Amino acid sequence: MKRISKIVLAFLVLLTIASCGSTESGQLIGVLDRPDWKGINPYGMVYVPSGTLHIGPSDQDVNSTYQQRAKSISIQGFYMDDTEITNNEYRQFVYWVKDSILHSWQDHYIEDEETGEQYIDWEVEINTEDETVQDLYYQGDEAFGGKREIDVRNLTIDYKWYDWVRAAHNSDYSDRADYIKTVENVMIYPDTLAWIRDFAYSYNEPMTRNYFWHPAFDDYPVVGIDWVTANAFCYWRTLLWNSIVAKEKGEVNTEDFRLPTEYEWEYASRGGHDTAPYPWGGYYTRNAKGCLLANFKPGRGNYPEDGGLYTVKADAYFPNDFGLYNMAGNVSEWTASAFDENAYSFIHDLNPDMRYDAKEDDPMAQKRKVIRGGSWKDISFFLQTGTRHWEYQDTTKCYIGFRCALTFLGRSMNDF
Repeated sequence: MKRISKIVLAFLVLLTIASCGSTESGQLIGVLDRPDWKGINPYGMVYVPSGTLHIGPSDQDVNSTYQQRAKSISIQGFYMDDTEITNNEYRQFVYWVKDSILHSWQDHYIEDEETGEQYIDWEVEINTEDETVQDLYYQGDEAFGGKREIDVRNLTIDYKWYDWVRAAHNSDYSDRADYIKTVENVMIYPDTLAWIRDFAYSYNEPMTRNYFWHPAFDDYPVVGIDWVTANAFCYWRTLLWNSIVAKEKGEVNTEDFRLPTEYEWEYASRGGHDTAPYPWGGYYTRNAKGCLLANFKPGRGNYPEDGGLYTVKADAYFPNDFGLYNMAGNVSEWTASAFDENAYSFIHDLNPDMRYDAKEDDPMAQKRKVIRGGSWKDISFFLQTGTRHWEYQDTTKCYIGFRCALTFLGRSMNDF
């Protein structure tokens, strides 16, 4: 009897404690002080609804059947930039890195009272007369033509990523730090010399000198960015969102901006037209009036026929039915996926993805990343939605850019 009384007493104590919180009714009603969630609407992005598609060749391409075996997959809804990242959007990243370096050199830090961590105090103005500012620019024999130009070797950033796959397959509950990876000293300034290096015996020096910084090209896609730098940009964009939008507007978002997977990219490029060979849904690169529908290399090399000798503005031509511009042509685009010729044979059919964290001493074949969409210098075959291609992750090209993706959280919008 005494034992039962003790149990009842303990229960009453627990009930009293619970009644002091959010469970005054004594019912299982969950925690009440949760943030409200109505979804987010990132600027410059469009929603790509969940759906199913058949990946593989969009045409009778016998030679590519090994790399592009037909397979039915399903993709979770996500946001994607409606255009490739432009020069001016990427310039915001470059300026942020430049200013953060100057703030750190001038010791503009504030300390978090709770954690003791130090953060840059962006409210403090940079002292432009300080001698440290001059260290950011080419000096002495490296200065050219009396111009005050930034030494781009100073513009580096470290970024982190979490190895969820390795953590999921490790059952010994080891330190979390073992799965947090840091990529150090990533040079973030576009490789403008790619315009010269990519084409032998071709006069492209004006593009090297002007393409990234001249206002004439502000709305053109940024190029000369390798796969690692594109990931660094996504990391910075997430920091920017969390430090301003999430903090000031209370829009909670636990997902990061990232490169789309190869299969998200293909699904988005089709614009809801399953098995369509091109993003506009048709079988040809011209419309009924004979006008070209993308920026590529028509015929035997009539580059300007489509309206652009090199790249064109990121929102040129009509978007596909998801509202995405230039998913074919203009510039090829990095994806998050590692390239394997036989990937379609073993990937899962639910949100398929194949990634590999290539080490510096790994064979070159393991450093291949998938690029999609074709570019201004490619023939129409590479513009097809099902065409797979690759490039080494540390390679910069004047015809490869990128756009970001963001996983949609909650019930898929197309279910409403």
